[in-house]
Amino acid sequence: MIAILQTELVKLFSQKRTYYGLAAILVIELLIMIGAWAQGTEILDVLLENLTDNFIMSGSLLNGHLVLYIVLNSLWFNLPLIVMIIVSGLLTSEYKDKTIQTVLLQSVNKRNFILAKYGVALVFTLLVVALLFTTASLSAYSFFGTGDLITYLNGLNFFESGEAFNRIVWAFLLGTLLMICYSFLSITLAVFFKDQTVTWIICAFVLIINGLLVKMDLGFMNYWFYSKVTDTWQYFFYFEVPWPYVWHNGGLLIFYALLIATVGVWRFVKKDVG
Repeated sequence: MIAILQTELVKLFSQKRTYYGLAAILVIELLIMIGAWAQGTEILDVLLENLTDNFIMSGSLLNGHLVLYIVLNSLWFNLPLIVMIIVSGLLTSEYKDKTIQTVLLQSVNKRNFILAKYGVALVFTLLVVALLFTTASLSAYSFFGTGDLITYLNGLNFFESGEAFNRIVWAFLLGTLLMICYSFLSITLAVFFKDQTVTWIICAFVLIINGLLVKMDLGFMNYWFYSKVTDTWQYFFYFEVPWPYVWHNGGLLIFYALLIATVGVWRFVKKDVG
């Protein structure tokens, strides 16, 4: 199993697609920084328009913490789509090149083979989020400095610099669970559909539908449905963090990730790979 996992990691980092995806993430991050530099003050002026008549604002609220909060909003679509495209390619490329039959004709257990794919997806997702957090933090704090963070969730919220950083770290950690769910889902979709283009289209479709469902009231399903827990990282930017919901939703994300992987493994082992 370890040998298969190592082989799959070598395959992943031998593909140009992987580095194109990582480069795309860094470009998106750069564009966010440029946008914040060019328009951040205007955005804050609109947000604080009703408060400036009653309060005197001192210091700059356009700082590294606010930029990192903006970067976190890439968790909605941009980052998961790139991760899903790269990760699904771990399997779809083998179907396309028909190397999967060659591999499984050798003494390779099908269950171990597909589990290794999920293992690589997990490792790659952790690396991507770590890369995003590290590069975004270095860039944001270098160019914008530190300061208090302002958010508008359930009202206008202000957080002191130290508190803001802690909340951002928690949000990235929770966002990591979300990214793992998406990367596992992309492998499972590849198991079912095999074709690279079809898998990518469905990945994008899933993200679009998820974005729509997040805003809908689903009644009692709000507490359990997958789409309704994908915005849990935002809870860390409420004035009072609703920790019971955070732990509940974090547990659900872990459950959904395991469920998605289980379905994928079961389907792969049962079906003909030809």
